[in-house]
Amino acid sequence: MQEHDKAPESAEAIDQAAENAAENAERHIDVVPGLEESLRQAELKAAEHYDAWLRAKAETENVRRRAEEDVAKAAKFAAEKFAGAMLPVKDSLEAALATENQTLEKLREGVELTLKQLVSAFEGAGLTEEDPLNRKFDPNRHQAIGTLESDAEPNTVINVLQKGYLLHERVLRPAMVMVAKGKD
Repeated sequence: MQEHDKAPESAEAIDQAAENAAENAERHIDVVPGLEESLRQAELKAAEHYDAWLRAKAETENVRRRAEEDVAKAAKFAAEKFAGAMLPVKDSLEAALATENQTLEKLREGVELTLKQLVSAFEGAGLTEEDPLNRKFDPNRHQAIGTLESDAEPNTVINVLQKGYLLHERVLRPAMVMVAKGKD
């Protein structure tokens, strides 16, 4: 029965509640467009970054592919300069063999000229002889075949059985040598 005793809410309270609801609705309306705009801007920025990332990834793949192609070409044609320098040597040898009735002196002159061409081709390619005669034995550049008693200082190269070759200071073939050992 007490519920009936309660007076209905006053008109003032109802007006106040309606006013509060209207303010809240206005604030909500003001906030929602701001949030929607922020979300739209963030989505645009994300799409922009994704596009930039895809382009960077594609560019990286292109650079990697070009580098692989360059390495393959370099390996394939590394000997091109040397091969070009060797062609005149081959031509000279073929010309010497094609000549009829050649004297020993002429043949020797032709071989000496051909050897000069070959040495020139080697020098152009960075290939140098390693002739260690009368120098200290270097196991990095020489291959000792044996030792001999000698008056020379021990561990000195006293005989070169086969010349060694270096390609730009890297051993291509070690020189085969005999090394001096001290007399007992």
